[in-house]
Amino acid sequence: MTQVLELATFGAGCFWGVEAAFRQLSGIVDTSVGYMGGHFEYPCYLDVLSRITGHAEVCQVQFDPAALAYDTLLDTFWRIHDPTSLNRQGADRGEQYRSVIFYHTTAQAEAARRSKHQLHALGRYHKSIVTQIQPASTYWLASADHQRYFG
Repeated sequence: MTQVLELATFGAGCFWGVEAAFRQLSGIVDTSVGYMGGHFEYPCYLDVLSRITGHAEVCQVQFDPAALAYDTLLDTFWRIHDPTSLNRQGADRGEQYRSVIFYHTTAQAEAARRSKHQLHALGRYHKSIVTQIQPASTYWLASADHQRYFG
């Protein structure tokens, strides 16, 4: 029987830590880091860092939905960063560090919106959740020295 895999893409600050967090989950087949959501073709790290591309640093995960629910990926996403911090995570500042969920399917879009609404309803945060939910666009793979940076 053929295994059906799905993609999910998240921006939650510096992509190194985001990738490390997702790699810990059982059901993840592969991860990579790169850039998405901007207007600049073939960006490199320095392009994105200079804030001229409009791209976010993202982690793209390939996962087995029979072994790992997309909702679990969303729970991890919300847990690993501050979704109320606009264009900033910790010491990292700029639109490339924005909180964003790039959905690949209608079901992912619905699940992302639902989870954001549920998180807001819990009242855990005293500020508004600024996480963007957008359709996935061209994914630009970061250079090899950025992949699996934390092992």
